[in-house]
This record gives sequence, C-alpha cells and structure tokens, in this order.
Amino acid sequence: MNAKPSCWMNKLGLRLPVVQAPMAGSQGSALALAVCGAGGLGSLPAATLSLDALRQELDLLSRQAQGPWNVNFFCHTPPPHDPVREAAWLDALRPLADRFGAVLPVGQAVAGRAPFSPEALEVIRPFRPPVVSFHFGLPAPALVAEIKAWGAQVWSSATTVDEARWLERNGVDVIVAQGLEAGGHRGMFLTADVTTQSGLMALLPQIVRAVQVPVLAAGGIADPQGVRAAMALGAAGVQVGTAYLLSPEAQTHPLHRAALQSSRAGHTALTNVFTGRPARGIVNRAMRELGDGATCLSARAPAFPLAGWAMAPVRAAAEAAGLDDCTPLWAGQAAPLCEPLAAAELTRRLGEAAWAAWERAQAPTA
Repeated sequence: MNAKPSCWMNKLGLRLPVVQAPMAGSQGSALALAVCGAGGLGSLPAATLSLDALRQELDLLSRQAQGPWNVNFFCHTPPPHDPVREAAWLDALRPLADRFGAVLPVGQAVAGRAPFSPEALEVIRPFRPPVVSFHFGLPAPALVAEIKAWGAQVWSSATTVDEARWLERNGVDVIVAQGLEAGGHRGMFLTADVTTQSGLMALLPQIVRAVQVPVLAAGGIADPQGVRAAMALGAAGVQVGTAYLLSPEAQTHPLHRAALQSSRAGHTALTNVFTGRPARGIVNRAMRELGDGATCLSARAPAFPLAGWAMAPVRAAAEAAGLDDCTPLWAGQAAPLCEPLAAAELTRRLGEAAWAAWERAQAPTA
C-alpha cells in the first residue's frame, strides 16, 4: 500500500480516511460540517463564492467544525474573450432558448467561476484552514508558499501519472487520483486531450508507484465495496462526491436529486457544454443536442468558464418548467449505487470499510 491511512491522518487529527469531495453549486458548509462531525474531512467548494460569501462560510466552519476541514479552489487561467466564438455559441444555444422561452444574454461573456487569487488568500488567512485543495493544478508558487507558512496542507487532483509527478515536484502534500469515472469537472491541467484519461483501477496503482506522497482515490466510489477496492490498489484514503449529493445536508437541486435516483443515472458522459471544460454528468437534452457527433463535447463551446454565461438563462427557463434538460447533472459512473443517507452515516460506513480493508491487507498470510 502507498501509505498507512494513519500516517497522513495523524498530521491532521483526522479519525476516518474519508474526504467529502467539494461540489460547487450543490453544497455549502452544512455538508462539510456533517462530515467533519462524523470523523471525515469535510470540504467547502469556493469556486463560485464571492469573497464575502466565502468569508461567511469559513466563519461557520472555523467555529463549528468538529475536526479538520478543507477549502477548495479552482486555479485555472482565465481565458481571453473571443467575440466570434461567443457569438457562435449564442447561435448554437438559440434553438434550446426558443424551446424554453429563454432570453439569451448580450454583450461580452461573463465568467461565473474565479480562480484562486491573492484576494482569496487574504480572506482565508485569518481562518487558517488545515487543508487547502486545488483543482486544475496549482496557483502561483508564492501563493502556495504562503498557505504552507501557517502549517496548512496543500492538496490537488491528478488525472494522469505526469500530473501526479508534477504536483509532487511542486510541493503538494496529498494527491487525489481522479479516475475517469468521477463526476463533475476533470482536474486535468497538463493537457486538454481527454484520451489521456483513464479509469481509477488503472490510474491509482500507477500514481501510487510514481510518487512518495499519500494518494487518495476518487472516481466510481460510492459504497463500502468501492472503498475496499481502492484501498486494495494502494490508496491511503478515498474522496467521495456523488454519493453525498443524496444526503439531506447537500443543496442538490431537486431535479438533480431526482435524476440521481432514476434509471438515467446509469448513463453519464463527459461534456463541456455547461462550462467549457470536460465534466461528467447524467446525459440530458443539452448534452445530446450541443455535442459534436456521437459525443457530448462541443468544439463550439467557449473556453472555461465562459460557456456557462449563455447557458445560465436557458437552464433557468427549463428548470422553471420542471425540466432538467439544460441542468448540469454532475454524477460519477457509480451513481446507481448511491443511497439517500445522512452525511454522517455515509461517512462512517465508508470509513469503517477503509479501516477494515487496511487491517485485512496487513494480516499475515498462512
């Protein structure tokens, strides 16, 4: 195994090797607090929060969390505006907008997600979060150094072995190996080529072999069986997202929650039509109609995160009609295995499976 769970956990004072994946738009501090209270590491997604909202959520976590917690940021490079491409995207969306009576925006596209910045650093500094994690690589080295200066651990996601090695070279304390099965945005950052992505069973042992820091497994893990499989492949713990979307503490949209509990949950695909970056969700009308050919990816979508600007009013109009046709129904490939459990109960079940797997692996063979 890569590392005994207690080795990295002891540094944090964590009881269970279970991390709740940060899920922007579907949760706030309530879910993170419930996970922390059960002994896992709760996470707060900051990518869509204003600085004032981030400060309020951090205040709640710092005062109420029973154990360590994580705040997560995107660290993408904002793209330049491309008026021609943005206009073409509006044209592509017009049939959907007309169907639902949505009014498409005018003018220059507006980014709905901001990368980690010096201003965000100043907001989190007084709260000293024990873990600060990133998606899409890492921010500038100077920002990473300032986070580490107060003793925080810095984590990030890797979707390939090359990304894992890069993260280790750049000072990451824990790597989250994100398999292709994972719901939500791919954490890929060294390349935009989705053919480089592989499933967790292939990716995890390769990353474990390639680096010395602890490696957590993410993607396709929704129940104790998935946890045991990940631990057997060398994971020092697991990060779970989709399963928590059915917890009452999550802010999952009712349409999203219903889709996760339907037969449709078994059909997910990578798409960039909602934000401009590949992300896994339950297939719906927008993904099918805007995707190129047989895929749910579109070459017309503006670069992340600008595609979401034009999609927002279409989504709102469809949801107002009670339809999830234009809603990003983020979900991993194990969504059909998820149960509507309280976050604390789910955390304990997954954590007990992780420890049992570790003990079994250490038992002497006859």
